[in-house]
Order: sequence, then C-alpha cells, then structure tokens
Amino acid sequence: MENTHLPFVSAVICTRNRPDKIGNAIETILANAYSNFDLTIIDQSTNDETEAIVRRIGERDGRVRYKRMSTSGLSRAYNLAIASTTGPIIAFTDDDCLVPADWIEKIVSAFEDQPDGELIYGQVVPAYPENNGEALTPLLRIEKPERLDRANGFRVFGMGANFAARRSLFERTGLFDEALGGGGPLKSSQDFDLAYRAFRRNAVILLRPEVIVRHDGRREIEDWPALLRAYGFGDGAFYSKHARCRDAYATWLAAKNFITVGTKVIIKRALGRRPAEVDYLTGFVQGVRGGLKFSVDRTTLLYTEKN
Repeated sequence: MENTHLPFVSAVICTRNRPDKIGNAIETILANAYSNFDLTIIDQSTNDETEAIVRRIGERDGRVRYKRMSTSGLSRAYNLAIASTTGPIIAFTDDDCLVPADWIEKIVSAFEDQPDGELIYGQVVPAYPENNGEALTPLLRIEKPERLDRANGFRVFGMGANFAARRSLFERTGLFDEALGGGGPLKSSQDFDLAYRAFRRNAVILLRPEVIVRHDGRREIEDWPALLRAYGFGDGAFYSKHARCRDAYATWLAAKNFITVGTKVIIKRALGRRPAEVDYLTGFVQGVRGGLKFSVDRTTLLYTEKN
C-alpha cells in the first residue's frame, strides 16, 4: 500500500524473557502490507538474549525500535511505549502472538469506519488449537462488531494481546495504572482498568472481530490455577479501586461478577466437580486486600503509593 494520506501507526510489543518467541512475533508484524508504521520493542528481560535478536532484525529493517527497561511491570512497559512512540494510532500485541499481514490495515480501517472510536479490542485465537490447545490457550472471542459507550452500554471486556488506541485517548484518560498488570504488585487487569477509565471519560470502545491475532501462549493444565488466581487478583484490585472512588456502577459490576462466578462454583460442586472458578475467586478476594496497600487518587483514578 502507498502511504500517501495513511495515518502513521506505532506498533508495540512489550516482552520479558521470551527469546524463543519474540523473533516470530516481530517478523509477522514487519510482514504487514500496511506501509506507514514502525515497531517499538520494550524489553524487560533479565538477560541479553532478546536484545540480541531484536537488534539483529533491526539491522536489516529500519522500522524496528528497541528500548530496554531495568524495572518490571507490563503497565510500566506500556507507558514507556506510549511516551517513546509518535503515531496517532498505537497498536499493541504480545511477544507470544502472531499477527496476519492485514492486522495494522484492519485496525486503521476500523478507526476510519468509526471516527469517534478511541480504543479497539480484537480477537485473540489459539495459534495451535489442536491437541486441546483451544481449551488451554487464553483467548478472546468476538462474535460481531460492537460499540461499548454511554449510549450502547458497557461491560468489562478486553485482552492486552490485541488492542489499539488513539494517542488522544491517553491524553484524555491517562496512562496505564502501574500497580496493575503482569509483573506489577497487583498482577493483572490493567486492560480492564484502562477500558473502564475510558468509559468514565465518555470514550467509545470498539470490539472488532476482523482484527485478529494468533496466540502462541498455551498453558498446560497445571499452570491454570495460578493463572486464574492472578486474573482474579487483578480483577479484585481493579474493581475495588473504583469502588473506593465511590463509583456505584463499578461496585455493581464487581458484585455482579463475583455472584456470577460464585454461582458457577456452587453449581459445579453440586454436580460433584472441582470448579476452576474457585482459584479465580480466591485471587479476587486477595486482590481486594492487596489493593488496600495502596492509596487511590480520585482525580486520575489511579493507584498511588501510600505515604
């Protein structure tokens, strides 16, 4: 595609200790047909393997930018990426994802189709669904295009492996909450928190099934209890932060989520099954408690360190 009049897109991958996968993730983005983009890698790895791979690719493709962070935390990496890039559209995926050649083009088209949209979540499907990969790979299905906003309703939804935002959203809503997210003290849910703060600021969130990435992130059966506890921990911290801001809607969403998951636990136990949702609920309660270790800024809706 010719880049005349095409908006510039800053693609981003945040990575930590996945030298076995980062090269493939980068190559799939660089293979995109869209002609007006660059790719920034934010590396929080504890060794130099990833840096060597990225720099080797960058020597032959000038679109690749590399930044190293000595601190950990996905939200911190996202925030550095936002500060380090220039595109009016920022497209994010993970270091264990493979994107199709039209990924960036479809993100841009979705924003052009809905000019008031500021945040897009796309589908995340298993890269290798066979051999139970469909059940063991974290994924996000989107059945049809939707708008989440004040007029059409809101629900907590999204996955950091495949999302894009207009830079203007962060200027209005603020950056990611650095207490939340993988590698941070509150473990996860930085994506839910961003979407909810965007909704609070009257932003339009787009769900687009045609924006797809393949997730090479299979977790084995023994990995799922810890993963579900981390998801629950982040959710508990996210919901309780907004409840502490006296947000009645967030409090209602939290209660609805807890009751829905709790009902599944009761039903499965009545059927004589061990419900995986117990791990999520355990994490949720721990996350509520964990959030109490932080203060909350009711203006920015972000966690802050207690004095």
